[in-house]
Amino acid sequence: MDDNQAPSSRRQEGSHKDRRGSGGSGGPRAKTPDEWKEILEPDRYEVCINHGTEPPFSGRYNGYSPDGGYMCACCRAELFSSDAKFDSGSGWPSFWRPASEDNIEYVQDTSYGMTRTGVNCGRCGAHLGHVFDDGPAPTNLRYCINSLSLIHESDCREE
Repeated sequence: MDDNQAPSSRRQEGSHKDRRGSGGSGGPRAKTPDEWKEILEPDRYEVCINHGTEPPFSGRYNGYSPDGGYMCACCRAELFSSDAKFDSGSGWPSFWRPASEDNIEYVQDTSYGMTRTGVNCGRCGAHLGHVFDDGPAPTNLRYCINSLSLIHESDCREE
């Protein structure tokens, strides 16, 4: 995707719930919600699988600044880089671009009486957060991401 192209041009139509448990054969998308429930901590399951949202300013990666990559907490797909991280003041980790468009899936989220562009992991379908058009140049995008959906590469070394 061109840095100036709106992510909504790639979003899937329908509610965010349309994508839950979807996917092809094999790989992380083949996991059922019950299988994810056995693997993930309850709060991570609520955000990633049930499309929940962690409270603002509560997540580990809000205000976190070490260099390196941020991966999907469920399947370890590379999602964002510290090079594109910025402090939006929103209470959630924010990025102005993904590390790879191939690892991001855009979905129309019509929950709570509003229409937003949801952001999911392109590999496993885990809910990450939302993208808004009020970010910094050059993309003018703000990927507002739940910390529970992410794991920083330095934390992967500790597992």
